[in-house]
Amino acid sequence: MLHAVQSRAGDADFDLAIVLGSGLGALSAEVAASSSFPYRDFSCFPAGQVAGHSGCLVVGTLLGWRVLLFAGRHHLYQGLTGYQVTLPARLAHALGCRRLLLTNAVGGIRETFAPGDFMFIEDHLNLLGDNPLRALPDSFIDLSRLYRRELFLPLLTWARQAAIPLHSGILAAVPGPSYETPAEIRMLRLLGADVVSMSAVPEAIMGKYLGMEVAGLSLVANRAAGTGPPLRHAEVLQVADRSARNFIDLCLHLISLWQSPLGSHG
Repeated sequence: MLHAVQSRAGDADFDLAIVLGSGLGALSAEVAASSSFPYRDFSCFPAGQVAGHSGCLVVGTLLGWRVLLFAGRHHLYQGLTGYQVTLPARLAHALGCRRLLLTNAVGGIRETFAPGDFMFIEDHLNLLGDNPLRALPDSFIDLSRLYRRELFLPLLTWARQAAIPLHSGILAAVPGPSYETPAEIRMLRLLGADVVSMSAVPEAIMGKYLGMEVAGLSLVANRAAGTGPPLRHAEVLQVADRSARNFIDLCLHLISLWQSPLGSHG
């Protein structure tokens, strides 16, 4: 696939890779001079897609940067390993990409988080029971500065002006596919988690291992188990659809900050 992408998009290095979470594919429409490659056309991608993930790689330019958009991700609950689900990060790195933006839909644990809010990932709890770096050489890496936290405050200032609800917090990653029990949510709250999901953490770890700059943006798609109505994946997709414009605007401004002198010091 590396050569297939290069043959159609050129062999110049890419500037940014973006992994789009459940229902968050609207950003693909913002990519200029784009080409789309279905995952199913390439043997390196695991089989199977989850509702809300279109399953294609979009190549083009965004705010002047050459970008790779992975419109859909794979998860451990599909029977995959932590290493397998990090293919987007590994492929992007092989294509010369130095920056990785991870997005996902999450359940809000913190009581002040409401569906439609966004959270900048400042840290995570890996409760997946797997690590993508198992058996890889030189894998004892420091994760204390994994995410580009310094981009949050200027993004928050802009978001407030744009009336987009944005927070910063801790993402807990659990295996799924069933949603958590109320008791598990109480446990996660005690552990310090603000939101919970079944994704993003393996890619973040792999990105750091490969020397990439990593940032993460989560959409609060529902309240966590026991703190709101019964959970349904269809509702996650509905909230993502209603929040599409805010999501696009946040991503575009985050990228512009990454391009600024502030972002160049990562």
